Formats: sequence, structure tokens, C-alpha cells
Amino acid sequence: MKNNILLIGFMGVGKGTIARAFAKEYKVFNIDTDDLIESKENRKITKIFKKQGEEYFRKLEQDTANWLENSVKNTLISCGGGFYKIKNINKIGTVVLLDASFDWIYNRLSTAKNAKSKLAKRPLFKDLKKARELYNEREKAYKEIADVVINVEDKDEKEILKELAKVAFL
Repeated sequence: MKNNILLIGFMGVGKGTIARAFAKEYKVFNIDTDDLIESKENRKITKIFKKQGEEYFRKLEQDTANWLENSVKNTLISCGGGFYKIKNINKIGTVVLLDASFDWIYNRLSTAKNAKSKLAKRPLFKDLKKARELYNEREKAYKEIADVVINVEDKDEKEILKELAKVAFL
């Protein structure tokens, strides 16, 4: 890869799944911003939100972004759902939106083999009305921030990987 690629999109769209598959297929490094934060804090994101709240978590995201910008090169980075708000996101690398409708994302999660754990990892999906409102709130912002948009709806993993490879290996 010539540069970092950042995958953004709504929770459950498949950023982590695609990043891991891409890293395996193309032998590149992959890191996840939420994993970095959990490792740094030595606790899960849900616990961070419960104890310190969203504002503290967003500061951790910005700290992570600053580290990525200064220290990470030629890496595929899967980002948390709210990472698109980071001030320097476009300085870190090429921002790729994995895009799909809310209904498709919810269906993907609720029909997965491990649906219970996938939904439990995303507590916002307990209240579908709120989750849909958040999706609607973020949809336009995602597209404005993205350098490239890949619609993942109804595509198999191989198709998505090929589209992503075109971006990564220009």
C-alpha cells in the first residue's frame, strides 16, 4: 500500500470484517482504532463510556488519531463509528466509507451466526429508533469526509476486497 487507508462507516457495516479479510488476502497490516483504545485503557469501550462518558472517549479517539498520523504508515485502519469526527482524519490517510442502508446493516447483524454477540457489542442497537436516528445523523457526514465510497450492500466479501484494492494499490 502506498498510504494508510481508513475504513469508516456505521457500526455493524463490516469495517472490521473487511479489514481483517483484506489484511489476510493482501498481506498488509491492519489495526482497529477501538482495539487501540481498549488496549491503551485496559478496558472495553462500553466500560469507558459508562465510567467517563462520550466526551472522554472522543478525546481518546483524537489521541489515537494523533498517534496514527505521526507513527503509522502503509496500514489499513478500521475506525470506530464516530471516528469520522476526528479533526485530522484526512491527514492520516485515504478515507474509505463502507456504505449500506440501516436496514441492511441491522439485517446483517441480526442474521449472523453469532448475532447475539454482534448485537451485544453494539448496545445502541437495543433501541432501534435511536440507532436509526444516529445512522440518519451520520450518513451525510460520512459521505462528506470520505475520499472514496464503497457500497457494500448485497456484495460478497471478494467484490468488496477488489474495490478496496483499487484504492489501496493505485
